[in-house]
Amino acid sequence: MKHRLILASSSPRRQELLAQAGIPFTVRSQDADESLITETDPREKVKQLAQLKGRNVAIKDEGELILAADTVVSFQHNIFGKPQSEMEAHAMLSALSGNVHEVYTGVMLKTRYIERVFTVKTDVVFWPLSNEEIDHYIATGDPFDKAGAYGIQSKGAVLVKCINGDYYNVVGLPLSRLVREMALF
Repeated sequence: MKHRLILASSSPRRQELLAQAGIPFTVRSQDADESLITETDPREKVKQLAQLKGRNVAIKDEGELILAADTVVSFQHNIFGKPQSEMEAHAMLSALSGNVHEVYTGVMLKTRYIERVFTVKTDVVFWPLSNEEIDHYIATGDPFDKAGAYGIQSKGAVLVKCINGDYYNVVGLPLSRLVREMALF
């Protein structure tokens, strides 16, 4: 890679995925006000959030490539963010139970001269879940820092019946598409 990758995020999952793929990077956290994005279409929202985050990180020299991303869970045109309470987590997981939902990740790559944005969608099918299963999962604490109240890469894996699309997109960064887009810089 001819650029030094700068991850505009302190997300441990995104850092783990880049490390897993053997992509060297440096973290440069940003402090974007995500409430500025009021878009309700999930594909457009993640695109706008990725742009907001990416544009909030300054490029220090021409050798840098900024990577910013955002992931949301969408069910029946409603965006599920990170739950703020056990009750909210329970409501999200109950809605997803036995249904298909979508996970969208928006990614922005930018240099001093070029900016590219793309989105990736993955369909996820949950098993039908009992209230006891949902309560047990919530008690693990796993849902609270994850969009849609579950982590496919952790204890939430047992909730997922199948997926159609990029698994790593559901974790938070569509690695295979990312690598191909980075090659264009």
